[in-house]
Amino acid sequence: MSREKIQAVQKQLLQENLDGFIVSRPISIRYLSGFTGSTAILIIRPNAAYFLTDFRYKDQSHQQVKGAKIIITKNEVINEIKELTQFHGKNLRYGFESEFLTCYNQQRLQTNLKGTLLIPTTDFIEKFAIIKDADEIEMIEKAASITDTAFERILGYIKPGLRENEVRAELEYQMMVLGSEMPAFETIIASGRRSALPHGVASTKKIAYGDFVTFDFGAQVGGYVADFTRTIVIGKANDKQKKIYNIVLKAQEAAIRKVKPGVAGKTLDKTARDIIEKAGFGKYFGHGLGHGIGIYVHSKPSLSSRSTDIMKKGMVFTIEPGIYLPGWGGVRIEDDVVVTATSCRVLNRSPKKLLVV
Repeated sequence: MSREKIQAVQKQLLQENLDGFIVSRPISIRYLSGFTGSTAILIIRPNAAYFLTDFRYKDQSHQQVKGAKIIITKNEVINEIKELTQFHGKNLRYGFESEFLTCYNQQRLQTNLKGTLLIPTTDFIEKFAIIKDADEIEMIEKAASITDTAFERILGYIKPGLRENEVRAELEYQMMVLGSEMPAFETIIASGRRSALPHGVASTKKIAYGDFVTFDFGAQVGGYVADFTRTIVIGKANDKQKKIYNIVLKAQEAAIRKVKPGVAGKTLDKTARDIIEKAGFGKYFGHGLGHGIGIYVHSKPSLSSRSTDIMKKGMVFTIEPGIYLPGWGGVRIEDDVVVTATSCRVLNRSPKKLLVV
């Protein structure tokens, strides 16, 4: 599969009048070559691809890298480019990932590639990753299954008096036991008033009876991630908690039912947002409805009021409406879905009714 991905990049080089592309973001290198290490550069030319790393990754690169010639450098990788004549020439145009490469390293590359014009690009690699093949969907589905099971296990563990970061540690441990490579992103566990923080990463706060607790986390399998959110109540739910929860649930389920090829991302966002606004809480839903996932945690397609993306078969993304009331608490419900030929399939199996534990 790595060879096919590199070939897709090579085809794009010709369309964009580029003589090569320099990939320096580790996650992009993994997507294109299979390499999981932290130090490497992948240079893709129209008719060849070169993988550069240092001695520390000699054995690992030969085990993992597919579709590219491996070069083990004697010096720091970015400096070794100066010595490799196959990358040099007059008036060459090389693209690079402008979102990732620092100004400092861009200057170093320019120094080591004299006479070459470096062309900044945005989402150059991500656009190839937006449609998932069967193997990629299988990886995401495995990550979602691990995430579901870890959540089920944590429901039997959580209780009043535990600190949020203690629950996070147990949750991440369970994911690792179940086969996750690492957490997909920094685990969010926000209880009580902190559940009004959309990105309220786990703190030292003690979870109390009657608290909302929002969990937003995901496993990673083969580099592919899940992104999942549930909000529960500890002990007993009051009427306001039930009301807010059910509004968010109604919005999420309506958006899921709307998913099919040809539907615009902004239409899905509006479907959920209209329900929340009609209930009087529109100003408390301040983020987009969802985002693409895969080897990148946040990628295209975008589901927001400003999105220009149109849903296609093979896209995988989150649907995660929320209501956040400052000083009181909040609710978010999130599932991962894959677009099918006629609708979508939800990859998570965890219940969505309000859970009281």
